[in-house]
Amino acid sequence: MTPETARSSDPRRAPLPDTAVLFCAGLDSAVLLALEAQTAKVHPIYVSTGLAWETEELAAVDRLLMDAVYRDVAAVTRLTFPVGDLYAPTHWAIRGEPPAFDTPDEDVYLVGRNITLLSKAGIHCAQRSISRLALGPLAGNPFPDATPAFFTAMSAALSTGLSHRIDIVAPLSTLHKRDVIRRGVELGVPLALTLSCMNPDGGRHCGRCSKCRERRDAFNGAGVDVPTAYATAPIR
Repeated sequence: MTPETARSSDPRRAPLPDTAVLFCAGLDSAVLLALEAQTAKVHPIYVSTGLAWETEELAAVDRLLMDAVYRDVAAVTRLTFPVGDLYAPTHWAIRGEPPAFDTPDEDVYLVGRNITLLSKAGIHCAQRSISRLALGPLAGNPFPDATPAFFTAMSAALSTGLSHRIDIVAPLSTLHKRDVIRRGVELGVPLALTLSCMNPDGGRHCGRCSKCRERRDAFNGAGVDVPTAYATAPIR
């Protein structure tokens, strides 16, 4: 039993504070969930927006949350915020044909992604008196809705509009993916069960999208050997 578990089960101790985590079964969110569970009662939130990979992502969420490292984590809350009227039917994320293996991050930018996720999750948190909302952007994230300035502004907007304090935090924002992997190993996260792919096939990574490339390179950089099932072997 960990000290955190002992504290949460001891009626003489103050209960752990509540925190919500945007959780999608990727490497970063899986490690973030385990990290937050060290000091809080964690409530994972999955926001479905109608993107092509969500069915497989949700299956990965269920597999991950069965692992013992998440035994004290609350059941996942599934929210919906369809974006089919914002992204054209031909958009790669709707069609399920992501940019190729060696494309830059900018090619997979989803306009308004974090605004969408945080808006819906923030309302959920306010309704349940949860004031901390965590998500997992890493160091070097180039997108405008993953900056400290954006999170500060979004925290203020949600807190004002909902009349309930919402602190948006990004605990992994100083880390690169290889560092997150090493932290996940320390925490006992079942990294082999995570899903980092924009075109998964029956629970397997496609091996051809830029997220698969990032995953491969990060494990190599971390010096961690974790088996990943690929539908097609990644390009060398």
